[in-house]
Amino acid sequence: QTAGQTGEQELESLVLKLSVLKDFLSSIEKKALKALQEMSSATPATAPQPLSRKAKSIPVQTFEVKLDITLGDLTKIGKSQKYTLSVDVEGGKLVVLKKQKDSQEDWNTFTHDKIRQLIKSQRVQNKLGIVFEK
Repeated sequence: QTAGQTGEQELESLVLKLSVLKDFLSSIEKKALKALQEMSSATPATAPQPLSRKAKSIPVQTFEVKLDITLGDLTKIGKSQKYTLSVDVEGGKLVVLKKQKDSQEDWNTFTHDKIRQLIKSQRVQNKLGIVFEK
């Protein structure tokens, strides 16, 4: 009888541990989701990628770019400035990041549904035009 009771106690203890573990994992998942939501408003360049069970098949690509003055807002730019362009194909996002004085950053995020057209320049090999909604 003692062996049977010990087995039942071990099983009960294991079920209790699994229940605690399930609650713990659930709380970690909620914290991770909250952190990801907070990071979506944080600097894209420093935000870690969301954790997923499978490896990303298309990693986020980052490029150093210059905004073409003829296409940009002349009053804001003044001269050609360097920007960082991050492309997240799977997330459907395009992030344009500009480093400012005092190591501040300014960025715009464009979702895939706002991008209407990509136009590769025929004359200049490394020039790309992006047509947004509006």
